Amino acid sequence: MKEHDSLYSWFRLLIALFVATVGNIGMWVVVIILPDIQQEFTIDRSTASIPFALTMVGFAIGNGVMGRVVDHYGITKTIILAAIINTVGYIAAMQVNNVYLLSILQFFIGFGTAASFGPLIADTSHWFLKRRGIAVALIASGNYFSGAIWPPLFNSALQSDGWRDVYGILALATIFIMIPLSFLLTKKISEETSRASDAASEERRASVNISPRMLTILLSIAGVGCCVAMSMPQVHIVAFCIDLGYGPAVGAEMLSLMLIGGIISRLINGLLADKLGGVYTLLIGSTLQCIALFLYLPFDGLVSLYIVSAVFGLSQGGIVPSYAIIIREYLPGVEAGTRVGFVMMCTIMGMAIGGWMSGWIYDITGSYAAAFWNGIIWNFLNIAIVLFLINRNRNSNFRGIQPAS
Repeated sequence: MKEHDSLYSWFRLLIALFVATVGNIGMWVVVIILPDIQQEFTIDRSTASIPFALTMVGFAIGNGVMGRVVDHYGITKTIILAAIINTVGYIAAMQVNNVYLLSILQFFIGFGTAASFGPLIADTSHWFLKRRGIAVALIASGNYFSGAIWPPLFNSALQSDGWRDVYGILALATIFIMIPLSFLLTKKISEETSRASDAASEERRASVNISPRMLTILLSIAGVGCCVAMSMPQVHIVAFCIDLGYGPAVGAEMLSLMLIGGIISRLINGLLADKLGGVYTLLIGSTLQCIALFLYLPFDGLVSLYIVSAVFGLSQGGIVPSYAIIIREYLPGVEAGTRVGFVMMCTIMGMAIGGWMSGWIYDITGSYAAAFWNGIIWNFLNIAIVLFLINRNRNSNFRGIQPAS
């Protein structure tokens, strides 16, 4: 179809990537200002972390709810709604005088931020067929780009004017960047192109003999499994390095390595998905992540930990976008926002559960070894589900991105 993979498709992808880079900062801003609010409100580190925890809860729920909104009202209205929610949240956050009010506002900011992740991924996927993998990977990377680009820009504002001015800058950026750009995304894919794509998806789904609901449930469970495993190094690498005597700065550097590796991984896996399809790409990413988790057990030297963290980042980044690719390969496009949003919600919940669970296991055992094993076991659950899908029909073609004849 001429609309798929067209020049307009790539232009639309570029606009959506700008929207994602601005919109996703709502998830990172509380990380940037955490030391400042801890000092201003005279609270401990765990209390200062509550805003981030509620941001992630809002982000998870928002992916599910905003996914349904985008299916019914389109991406432009969804982005405008999210921009209004976040702008009001940023302005209100400038006035708060305690961490609990800030936490409540961050829940709504996380909810609005979600529109720039799962729903935007689902919308972009409609415009690509042969290059859907790399397109989805680029949009999903907007979350990482946001975390990499915005924090350095806020340093001077934090040092000179304080964290409240950071929220003021975000309110202005959200209104004057996201909303105007959203009007460039009003065009919808034609019904003819959509029907042809859905026909191909139905043919592929029939080849594995599984209902849309069951496939969504299986992918959601797999998403929880992979992200419980993924959260162990991402959430606890700094504390792990402190326990080993390397200090928090080293742990922060390893986390940065993971995020950089995650961006590279998403792009590589996007290209891979265009060749192999989402199912096999997910299997490769999950297997590599599992191997990387194993490597944390015997290697605890400084240099080896840097290497293992880089390997982990290069392994895990492409896993989450693979779920969106599989949904678009096997399920109707009219439900893409709802189903992608729901599965993304489950992956985020997996991150939240895994982050807490690893800390709980550490408190019981006194070390992170058992927490790594816990992540590996959850990773096996993910791999088992992917192998089950492949085994449904050994003769089916899982490449699944070829246009319908």
